Amino acid sequence: MASTRREFLALAGAGMMLGASGRLWAQVSTTVGDWQVTSVSDGHLSLPRGFYFDGLPEAELAPILEAQGLMGDMIASPCNVTLARREGAVVLFDCGAGPAFMESAGELIEALDVIDVAPQDVTHVVFTHGHPDHLWGVLDDFDEPVFSEAAHLMGDAEWNYWRDPETVETIGEARASFAVGAARRLELVEERITAVADGEEILPGLVALASHGHTPGHMSFVLQGGSEAFLVAGDAIVNGHVALARPSWELGSDQDPAQGAATRLRLLDMLVTEEMRLIGYHLPDGGLGRIERAGEAYRFVAEGA
Repeated sequence: MASTRREFLALAGAGMMLGASGRLWAQVSTTVGDWQVTSVSDGHLSLPRGFYFDGLPEAELAPILEAQGLMGDMIASPCNVTLARREGAVVLFDCGAGPAFMESAGELIEALDVIDVAPQDVTHVVFTHGHPDHLWGVLDDFDEPVFSEAAHLMGDAEWNYWRDPETVETIGEARASFAVGAARRLELVEERITAVADGEEILPGLVALASHGHTPGHMSFVLQGGSEAFLVAGDAIVNGHVALARPSWELGSDQDPAQGAATRLRLLDMLVTEEMRLIGYHLPDGGLGRIERAGEAYRFVAEGA
C-alpha cells in the first residue's frame, strides 16, 4: 500500500527517510540550557552551479565538489529552520520559502505538524535575512500572516535594505525578484515587525549578532543557556562544502562576496575557539553540529557523528 504524505513526514521526523541532499525530512534536536533547539526541514533548494561558483578556480573547485558528490549543473541545498522552545517562548528563526518560490521547498508547516507545533503556537519569528527561502513563508496563499500570534523581528539594517525602493534597481537582475517579493511581504507584516540592533538581547538568553555579507544586514543569533552558547547562523556559513573547504573564497551566493568571506572566517574561528555548536540553514544532516579545523580549512560534524 502506498504511503500517505503524513506517513512520509512522520517517518522523516523520526529520522528514517533519506533524500538527495541528505536527511531532507529528518529533524534533530538538542538542548542549550533550558532551551530545546530543533532543526526542522523546509525542504531544499535546487540552484544552478554558477550561482555559487562562477569565477572560482575550476582546478581547485572540481575535487571539492567531487568529494561531496556534487557533479551536476544544479546544486541541491537543504533548508534547516531553527525552532527554539522553553517555557513561555516558541521561537522560529526564519519561516521558510512558502508556496511561491520553489517546488522543492515550502514544507515547513507540514514538518512542524510532525512535531506537534502549530503556527499559532509560535510566539516569535526572528529573521536572519530577507531572501525568499527565509522570508516568503511569512504569508499564506491569501496574503495573511501564517504565524498570527507571533511577534516578528528583523535586524534594522536588513529591514531598511529590503524596504528601500531603490534595492530592486541595485540588487542585480538575478535577484530582482527577491527584492520585489521581500518588499511586498514586509509591507504586509510591517505592523508586526520590530527592528533589532547588533548586540541587542531580544529575549532573555537570545542575542543578535551582526553577520553581514550574505545580505547587507544579515543577522545571526546566539542562544545562551548556562555556560553554553549556541549559534543560529542563518546563511553566514552559506554551504557545507566550498564555504568550509575554502572559507576565504568569495562566493556568488553572497550579495557582497568579500564581506561574506570575512564574516564567514570570523564566525568559523569563533565557533572553533569558543567550542560553540550551531545550526546552519544550508548545512547537511539537519545543519545541527559543530565546526572543526581541518588544516587551513574547516569541516562540519553533525550532532551525534
